[in-house]
Amino acid sequence: MEVWSAAQQRWLEVSSVSNFETYQANRLKLRFKGQSGKTQLAHTLNGSALALPRIVASILENNQTAKGIKIPEALVKYTGFEYID
Repeated sequence: MEVWSAAQQRWLEVSSVSNFETYQANRLKLRFKGQSGKTQLAHTLNGSALALPRIVASILENNQTAKGIKIPEALVKYTGFEYID
């Protein structure tokens, strides 16, 4: 997932998921039995949480108005206010 950085004029990654296939599973000996009954190494995913500083910076950069920074409608119920003056 990416957000637009107005200051840097480019997209910045804020979250990702990578398919590690059997790389991590091999070290863990993470196995399962398939439909044929044969034991196989599982495939694993590596996922990062959200890069909060980049998300906050994107909200601040991309929602500037003459009145102040407009909080996105979906977040108003969590902040309790609509603008940062």
